[in-house]
Parts: sequence; C-alpha cells; structure tokens
Amino acid sequence: MRRVTLFVNGSARNGKVVAVYGTLSDLLSVASNKLGIKATSVYNGKGGLIDDIALIRDDDVLFVCEGEPFIDPQSDGRAQEELTGSHTDWLTLNVGGRYFTTTRSTLVNKEPDSMLAHMFKDKDAWGNKQDPRGAFLIDRSPEYFEPILNYLRHGQLIVNDGINLLGVLEEARFFGIDSLIEHLEIAIKNSQPAEDHSPISRKEFVRFLLATPTKSELRCQGLNFSGADLSRLDLRYINFKMANLSRCNLAHANLCCANLERADLSGSVLDCANLQGVKMLCSNAEGASLKGCNFEDPSGLKANLEGANLKGVDMEGSQMTGINLRVATLKNAKLKNCNLRGATLAGTDLENCDLSGCDLQEANLRGSNVKGAIFEEMLTPLHMSQSVR
Repeated sequence: MRRVTLFVNGSARNGKVVAVYGTLSDLLSVASNKLGIKATSVYNGKGGLIDDIALIRDDDVLFVCEGEPFIDPQSDGRAQEELTGSHTDWLTLNVGGRYFTTTRSTLVNKEPDSMLAHMFKDKDAWGNKQDPRGAFLIDRSPEYFEPILNYLRHGQLIVNDGINLLGVLEEARFFGIDSLIEHLEIAIKNSQPAEDHSPISRKEFVRFLLATPTKSELRCQGLNFSGADLSRLDLRYINFKMANLSRCNLAHANLCCANLERADLSGSVLDCANLQGVKMLCSNAEGASLKGCNFEDPSGLKANLEGANLKGVDMEGSQMTGINLRVATLKNAKLKNCNLRGATLAGTDLENCDLSGCDLQEANLRGSNVKGAIFEEMLTPLHMSQSVR
C-alpha cells in the first residue's frame, strides 16, 4: 500500500496523509473529503500533472487543485518555511487584493485590545482564512488600511494626499484602534474649512439672479450682503427677511413687493429705489438714505413699515401714499416734501422729525409723538382730528 501527503494547490499547510488505492478518481474523491475542496486534478511538487495513479510513488507530496493552474508553494517564503516546519514573526496580509508584509508584534503590541491583535495574537487562534499564497485575507479597503498599519508601526498618523480621513476613521473604528480614533477625529476637525461669514458680492448675487427664473421667488433669508453694491438690480419679490443689508448700495434698485422684514438696512443707500408694496416690518434702517423713493403702488398694494427703526433716515421727496408706518421710529428723520396722503402714522415716534412741505391729507397721526417736529410749508392743513385719539 502506498501513502502520499496531499496539500491544497499553492499551500504547504494542513496537509493530509492518505492511502492510495483504486483509480485516480478514487484519489480525487478522498482528497475532496479530506481537504474540503472539489478536487479535479493532482500535481507533483514540480508542477507535473498526474493523469495516471500508477505514476504515484510512496511518500510523494502532491498538490490538489479545483481546476486552476499549478501554484508553486516554494514561491512564497512563508510557505517554504512551513514546509521545513520553521516559524517566523513575519506575516503577509491580503487586504482587498493588496499585499502588506508586517510582523506579528506590529499588529499586537501597540493596541493589544484591538481586533487585529486578537486576530494575530495566537497562531491559528482566530482561524484566519488564507489565499493560495498563504497571505491572510482581510476584506477591507487597502488605501484606508495602510495609514492604520503605519500608525501601528511608528505611532504617527500619516495620511497621503487624496485619502479621505473619514474612510480611515471608519477603518480605525472597525479594527478597534482606539488611540488612532482620537487622532483622526482631531485631524478631521482641523481639516474642515473655517465657516465663511464673508458677505455675498454683487458678482455672486448677479449669478444667482441670472440662474433664477423671473417668476420664481429667490430665497435670501438671513444672508449677509453687508456693504454690497446691489444698485439698479431687479430685486422684485425676493425674500430678504432677516438678511444683513447694512451699508449696501441699493440706489435705483427695484424692490417691489420684496420681503425685508427684520432686515438690517442700517446705513444703506436706497435713493430713488422702487419700494412699491415692500414689507419692512420691524426692519432696522437707522441712518439709511431713502431720498426720492417710491412706496406708492397704483394697484393699491401698500408698503408696510410697521414697527421699523427709521431713526435719522433721509426720505426727502419720497412718494408714500397710504404707507403703513404704525409705531415706527422716525426720530430725527428728514421727510421734507414727502407725499404721506392717507399714511398710517398712529403711535409713530416723530420727535424732531422734519415734515416740512409734506402732504399729510387724511394721514392718521393718532397717538404719535410729534414733539419738536417741524410742520412748515404744509401743502394741506393738519386737522386736529388726525392727531387726537
């Protein structure tokens, strides 16, 4: 009776000694059962295909494959050492198809509680799968694994350009490299660009306008336009609610039906702007210039500036028929020669306000503060009923 030692093709580990009897098919059947593969062919140690059982001699070492070409186990230094029975601390890892050579101590010593340490702490304790070359198979991304392996080697986090730190962080969490997780989180935080609070320029805003259909309402709520030149632009129906428009140049701009509720317009220039039907409730336009503005909408839609802060504004010559300035603050404002017919000024602070030459016919001044206000050269007489509660 002859006996031979069988190995899986390309490997020199976990061999099985079997008796040779019957035909070659019988040997392949025994090899399949012993090695847990579907054996289809047998090679000798030199890569020769055995097609007749009579060619097999006693104590031969044979390599069984599942149809793939012969792989010489001697080509892998680790396999050669296994054939001679020696053991080394060097390991080869096949991570996602890419090979890494390292030492067992590298994988174990720095992070003894990590998954990698448990996988390679004791030989064969984890039952790691190996490819035909004897490299341990790890189904992870090689580009994210490399920084982790280098960190275990020298303790420094070094990531090449083009490698996403978030990917390395997920791999570190997967393998349980706790000390590296902290380094990566700090690196990711430091790599994030600083929050950009810089104002939007005219060029940027014009680009937005050109990309928006004329019938669509552009949402600019809360945006920062501080100091921007938006003069002579068509800004109809745009939502500027709570936006920062301080020190902006909005001269000759068309703001018809725009929403400027609670917006900051302090120090801005809106001379000759079209403000028909504008909503400026509780907005801050202190010190702004609104000379020659048109708030009067022929269709009857009234501009609403209720509760607005208009301290020190210059609204000389503006058309404000029917405007709602209820409980607004116009202290020290200049409203010379303004058309305020039918305007609602109830509860408005008009202290030291210059209303010379204004048309206040049918304007509601009930409860307003007119201390120090100037009413010279009025176009129509101011009736007591307009100011008495």
